[in-house]
Amino acid sequence: MSSDREPSVDVGLLSPVSAGHDACVSDAAIVDALVTAEVALARALARVGALDPDAAERLSAEFGWTPGGCRGHGVAATDLALAAAEGGNPVIPLVAALRGRGVEPEAIHRGATSQDILDTALMLVARDALGRVIADLERSDRALSVFAAEHAAVVAAARTLTQHAVPTTVGARAAGWVRGIRRALRRLREVRDGLPAQLGGAGGTLAATADEWGTDAAAALPAAFSAELGLATPDAPWHTERSPVTELGDALVQAVDAVGKIAADVAVLTRPEIGELAEGRGGGSSAMPQKQNPVASVLIRSAALRAPQLAATLHLASAFAVEERPDGAWHAEWPTLRELLRLALGSSAHAAALAEGLVVDRAAVARNLALSDGRIVSERLARVLVPRIGKDRFAALIGEASPGSLADALRALPEAADLDVDALLDPAGYTGLAERFVDDAIAPDGGSA
Repeated sequence: MSSDREPSVDVGLLSPVSAGHDACVSDAAIVDALVTAEVALARALARVGALDPDAAERLSAEFGWTPGGCRGHGVAATDLALAAAEGGNPVIPLVAALRGRGVEPEAIHRGATSQDILDTALMLVARDALGRVIADLERSDRALSVFAAEHAAVVAAARTLTQHAVPTTVGARAAGWVRGIRRALRRLREVRDGLPAQLGGAGGTLAATADEWGTDAAAALPAAFSAELGLATPDAPWHTERSPVTELGDALVQAVDAVGKIAADVAVLTRPEIGELAEGRGGGSSAMPQKQNPVASVLIRSAALRAPQLAATLHLASAFAVEERPDGAWHAEWPTLRELLRLALGSSAHAAALAEGLVVDRAAVARNLALSDGRIVSERLARVLVPRIGKDRFAALIGEASPGSLADALRALPEAADLDVDALLDPAGYTGLAERFVDDAIAPDGGSA
């Protein structure tokens, strides 16, 4: 089955975050996975004694079976896409195309339904994509752990509700990023290792398989099918119990959230008036040559803004997966899940590059820290001074001291004569457990709370 039609392809023109990073979820990759699932089913039938092993091998050879899946099978995505409208899914024309090759046609799609093949194919594609997302997040983890350690003691202004709060360190902020990445990694690995095959037959009972080859063969077939594909064996068909899809979607969103948090912080801290961070490579402007836009952060944030709504669609589809085959809800999952995978692939790749190139301007960090003239340790000052001068005098002291005069105002207090004012106002002396939190986060088993 081939086509010389000009394909209508989304190459990522309007989604630069995913462009160049999403080949593993392309239409071609999905067709490969569909063909792989069909051939794996024949091989599984041979495993349980329901099909001649030689027939399964002939079919495998015809469609390019390897342990990594089927390639070079000659099935065109464009033709499947155009033919899918008639039956509502691409598996129907796929089966016709595979049988039309004349190699063991009766061995193709035995006992299966379209949803078995399509759901399984999407799990195969998701597994490949998750492997890439995980690898990129691991890069981010390594780079940010080094970054956090190098800047564990670089004192900076913590900001709450956009305002200076108390001192923190650059490393402590990065340690928070590491924790988010590691939580996402743990969940992604768990989901990847549990991605199940799907095999239930027409109504989720494997009735055709049991009727033709007996209940023992039917009971053994899902495990054999899963083993051929390297997917988890499902407890039962999940045609309308869509937790494998929603759990996958939620894990992807958690990953995009984690890198989105990093990008949001970096985007703010690269503003010229703040200038504490810089991306290793900034982007230019078509109209303003002086600009060095934080492009990686911008692209990651674009994904973080889109991903949660896609997961919400998956949950909505799950909730409306009625009876034994969803009427539209299942179909809504396909492009939604693929787009979510694309966003995770792109944002994690950009995040790895961002983490590996992130630069700190220590002078800007120190300059911003000094802007409050010591008021950034007001929490500490209150604990020390309120018992000596009372709340009202303390509030007046903090509120009325002119810029650059807080230290002198403190020294002028008779009640503060015994205090080391310089030490009291030193932000480095009021970072609490910031450095310990860095050590804990970057430990090999850290960041897992």
